[in-house]
Amino acid sequence: MSLRYLVSRLGQGLIVLWIAFTLSFVLLYWLPGDPVVTMLGAGGELQNIDPAEVDRLRADFHLDQPLAVQYLYALFGLLRLDFGTSIQTGTPVTEAIAASLPSTIALAALALAIALVAGVVIAVTATLTRRSWLRDTLAALPGLGVALPTFWVGLMLLQVFSFRFPLFPAVGTGTPAAIVLPAVTLAISLSAIIAQVLFRSLQNAWVQPFVTTYTASGYSRLRLLLRQALPVAVLPALTMSGVLFGQALAGSVVVENVFSRQGLGRLAQTAVTSQDIPLVQGIVLFAAAVFVLVNLATDLIYPILDPRLGAANRRSAGTDGANLAEADAQGEGNAPADADATPGSDATGSGSTESSATGRTDLEGSRA
Repeated sequence: MSLRYLVSRLGQGLIVLWIAFTLSFVLLYWLPGDPVVTMLGAGGELQNIDPAEVDRLRADFHLDQPLAVQYLYALFGLLRLDFGTSIQTGTPVTEAIAASLPSTIALAALALAIALVAGVVIAVTATLTRRSWLRDTLAALPGLGVALPTFWVGLMLLQVFSFRFPLFPAVGTGTPAAIVLPAVTLAISLSAIIAQVLFRSLQNAWVQPFVTTYTASGYSRLRLLLRQALPVAVLPALTMSGVLFGQALAGSVVVENVFSRQGLGRLAQTAVTSQDIPLVQGIVLFAAAVFVLVNLATDLIYPILDPRLGAANRRSAGTDGANLAEADAQGEGNAPADADATPGSDATGSGSTESSATGRTDLEGSRA
């Protein structure tokens, strides 16, 4: 991957961060109300507060300045990596995010792990089965999982596994068991996305010519899918990693509030409700930065996992489209080459075996 491409992607990431910062800033200032009034009036004693104190607080947070000036203050602070302090608590934004982050990371990591296992099992089973009713049923599950509202799934799991059958705690973060229901709630929608993408990729890979070649060589359906089709099909699903992470962060807002669980999502909900502008902007920028980094890492890893893509990029400088197509076709023709091919095939793969068979046929014809 060229340095020019890397710099271009970093530039695009910075533009995304700037757009996220600007949109969050504008949307928050369009909300009705005053953050300082909300802070001072939280206990219902705003009438006893000195107006001079209100003016002083507004000046401390630059809320007495025109909107453009407030934006420039916030933007210059961002350039210095200074996200400011929370209006409601007075805590630095970075400290507030760092305190809530571990709980959300644990929730998202467990949910992604559950979603990955469930999505792969659904997609592989739907591809392998020869029963049409089972394949259709499994193929319909991802659409149902995406359609189900996350908060409704969480409430149903609470009703069944916490109230009717008290197997897991209903709220809190104190015990390891308390993370199970939130993680399953978040994993349902994530596994649906993984299963959808992977099932379609497997269907496309299953009709490729190398599948016919391996089948003729004696590969079983399970061995062919796990060793040949699945590695090819999982590459398009890799591009969904950024979307999945964004889905996990967005879902954590709902899940952490349903289960009264401390974390970044609950912190974001509280900050929006109280119009804590610096804290909301810090959370939005953090989520956008992680999203950009995940997508950049995907772009860097993809050519390593798929060498044909890197080879195509290297050839693109001096090769026309026809030569690229021919080279890719030759690569697919050599795809069945496998070190542990079925008995009767040599180390050069089925393509070489077919060539040898053709040579022997021509030789026998010439002798006749």
